[in-house]
Amino acid sequence: MRRWLADAETVLANHSDRLNAINIFPVADGDTGTNLYHTVCAASAAAAEAPGNDVGTLLAAAGQAAMEDAWGNSGTLFAVFLDAFAASLAGHQRLSAPLLARALHRAQIRAWSALSEPVGGTMLSVLEAAADGAASVSGRAAHEDSNVALAAALDAVVEAALGAVVATETQLGVLTKARVVDAGGVGLLLVLAALRTAVLGEGIPEDTLETLHGFRVQDPHIHGDQPETQGVEIMCTITLSPLDAADLRRRLDEVGDSVIMSPVGAFDDVAGACRWRVHVHVTDPDSTLELIRTVGEPERLALTELRSDAPGSDGQPAEHFVEDTGRGRTA
Repeated sequence: MRRWLADAETVLANHSDRLNAINIFPVADGDTGTNLYHTVCAASAAAAEAPGNDVGTLLAAAGQAAMEDAWGNSGTLFAVFLDAFAASLAGHQRLSAPLLARALHRAQIRAWSALSEPVGGTMLSVLEAAADGAASVSGRAAHEDSNVALAAALDAVVEAALGAVVATETQLGVLTKARVVDAGGVGLLLVLAALRTAVLGEGIPEDTLETLHGFRVQDPHIHGDQPETQGVEIMCTITLSPLDAADLRRRLDEVGDSVIMSPVGAFDDVAGACRWRVHVHVTDPDSTLELIRTVGEPERLALTELRSDAPGSDGQPAEHFVEDTGRGRTA
């Protein structure tokens, strides 16, 4: 599992520019590759330092680190995926085909529910296909806990995810018009392929990736031809009761879009609350921050300008402000 996340970090570093180039949904700000890379880096670093041999415990530490340090829409969804994936593996020291199927199914449910308005033709569709691929193999093998069964499940996961990525081009009108596949979907495919690489030593050939529309090195940066993007992305962590979290989600839906809310860590029975990671795109960040502060004090607050000249077009990052009110750090 440590090698998986390290491999994912490497493959995203190698392909982040191409992911940025085809990033046009939900906003054409050209930073999906950058956001996924930085989020996976946080997960990989936490996994490398996590003690013990419990797969679920190790990945839970990685998932929580990813959630706290997630960058962007795609990074947040990856963090939700990893946190949910870990929950199904608690108490186990080895990954098996049935556990893989269970973990992907749980991650699929969590990812879809984390978004206020989930949309197909995205990372969500790729994750759903991967979960179905694992389930199609799990239980069929005579020895379902064997290495052979795990290899078959991983092959099915990557094959299904690849097919789902290709299909994204026809599932979203904006992708169909631009003739590209979804950047977040490709990013998740690379992460899932890194798991197969870590276990079996087999990834996705570069010539296969280059068949994805818009993903060849010589292809132009598609996001640069899209209408200008405006607004601000707000991300923070906040401690709320489930009722207050539901109310905040409703209110954020009214003032913004791309709303994602997911719990971070365990629920505190004594306090009757837990930490939540919040993500939203808005045009009026000041009033939105006032709204958030009516229910609690945000920590690890990040404001990022959404614009089409983000990393990938000229190599310059969009304005990114982080304020950690819980630890007194600003960057």
